[in-house]
Amino acid sequence: HNSQEGMLISMHRIAWLIRWLTNSSLLACTILFCLSAATSSFSTTNMADFPPPKDYSHLIFETKQDNTKWFHERGPLWQGQAFSLQIKEVLYHQKSLFQDVLVFDSEHHGKVLVLDGVIQCTERDEFSYQEMMAHIPLYAHPDPKKVLVIGGGDGGVLREIARHPGVEEIVICELDKDVIDVSKKYLPFMAKGFDDPRVKVNIMDGAKFMEENQSSFDVIITDSSDPVGPACVLFETPFYKAMHGSLREGGIICTQGECVWLHVNLIQPLVKAITPLFTTVEYSYCTIPSYPSGQIGFIIATKGGKGCKVPTRTPEASVQKELRYYTPDIHQASFVLPAFA
Repeated sequence: HNSQEGMLISMHRIAWLIRWLTNSSLLACTILFCLSAATSSFSTTNMADFPPPKDYSHLIFETKQDNTKWFHERGPLWQGQAFSLQIKEVLYHQKSLFQDVLVFDSEHHGKVLVLDGVIQCTERDEFSYQEMMAHIPLYAHPDPKKVLVIGGGDGGVLREIARHPGVEEIVICELDKDVIDVSKKYLPFMAKGFDDPRVKVNIMDGAKFMEENQSSFDVIITDSSDPVGPACVLFETPFYKAMHGSLREGGIICTQGECVWLHVNLIQPLVKAITPLFTTVEYSYCTIPSYPSGQIGFIIATKGGKGCKVPTRTPEASVQKELRYYTPDIHQASFVLPAFA
């Protein structure tokens, strides 16, 4: 808003100068109108497609009939629908340097983490997303040794990667340190992923880290929030170029791929844009009730080698007993998409 006001002031000054020089009010008004139209067009095309709300007071409301409190999710990426969870207790609600961070204990979904008004995980169903995001690329790779996680400050993906004894190094780049600290305090069932001695934590921009570590990783997993606020850049082609550069030959990337029921207009252009970069680009998904439309997808791409639809390895029996969603069969089934997608 400040930049727009400054531009309008500048335009008025230009128009005044033209009027003074030409003594023609008609010419000045015409030029001012043209400049205003151009500025309006410029602002519209350069503003973020899905800006986060500035006020988060709408997230929690209390019903007068029974005095119960509810969390109410209404996102710009799923207009016209909402999702609500009954709150037992608000555990944490502060703004970090980057985003609004909320944690609450719900009546039926356990602990819930919310960033910028959007649910990131609930204790009840987080395992489906974490397991699929980690195990699809890891079991598709014949022998992953170094794994990089971008985002994922709640620790859930780290927890799943740690189930692979052959992985020698697990690096995480999380921009918002508050997410890590809050998760360790309130979401220990996920944040225990940080306890593995192979984990190395970097509080920094993931793209910059990848630029500094070329051809370094066998698997790169981007566990991002939706393309709102600081996560917008993670859904753009330059970020995928950075991932490609940081991959070793034969490496695999897996990124959060939104929902085919809601975001085909986002997914299809992105897949088309990155297809020339990678050897293969594929899309899979899992079901998760607390995400919009109960589904979330994954964009999975390779640098050399074959696609990822069939796992090259399978979990040991002891590991499979601990998993609640991922199996070799569901790995393959997750790539089967409806006709409209």
